[in-house]
Amino acid sequence: MGEKKDEGKKEEKKEKKDEGKKEDTNDEEKKEEKQDEEKHDEEGNEVVDYSNVEVPSSLQSLCRYVETTLKPQGKIMTFNIEKEVFGADRGTFVLHEDITQFAGMEEIGATVVAVYMKCLYDLLREANMCSMVGFIDPAQVSANAGSLTDRSRIVASRLQKTDAKRETVYFLDPLPRNRVVDEEGKNIVNSAIKIYNSHIGRSGRKAPIWKTVPGTPKQPSSVECGYYVMRFMRDIIMDPSLEFEKKFAKGKDQAPYPQAAIDEVRKEWAEFVCLHMD
Repeated sequence: MGEKKDEGKKEEKKEKKDEGKKEDTNDEEKKEEKQDEEKHDEEGNEVVDYSNVEVPSSLQSLCRYVETTLKPQGKIMTFNIEKEVFGADRGTFVLHEDITQFAGMEEIGATVVAVYMKCLYDLLREANMCSMVGFIDPAQVSANAGSLTDRSRIVASRLQKTDAKRETVYFLDPLPRNRVVDEEGKNIVNSAIKIYNSHIGRSGRKAPIWKTVPGTPKQPSSVECGYYVMRFMRDIIMDPSLEFEKKFAKGKDQAPYPQAAIDEVRKEWAEFVCLHMD
């Protein structure tokens, strides 16, 4: 009887030990699953950890301004973008959330990009090169900005300050998998060119030429779109020959921009915004 009792205790201990191992294994599996989920967004794209990314000193100053002034006083930073930049005077503002998201390499919106376009316009003006490039307000041509016709007219009005003889449209897409051109965007631009040709009394081509530039750097995850658009614009205007097609024609599987290249535009944006601190 004593031996059977001891054997029963041993079995009970063994079962508990085995159950403990199963629970540990399940916990490890759940932990790994959670970590895997954190590394990917809802679409399954890899999410890059930017927690160790160095923040430019100008951006650090802005973050301190957020903590000492903007948040405690409930203030915003306002900007006046003159008519020459987008074709019409317009004001905009930057919230403290815009700055902290920008500092943390989180997803950014059209306002942040528009402010950088004003920054680039000032650089072009200093170099007496404003006639070389025309900017379009992203807020006026985005999906929720109005009808296709309205947005086409806005693009056409910006073309009127240019000499668009070639009627060639270049498609720079930083997302991986080399997607096709968005049909709505294509229709807006095609219609804009027709309106422009009609305005100057030119018959033009039957259809504009669309070129997908295959060698554009590809962003590592789904959150860097705004930063890549900013860097694309910088790369284009910093080359007076406008030979960006050659620059981005290096191959179909272009590597992402190095973080230093992205930090360059983050630094310029932050320095420009710092000029508007009280």
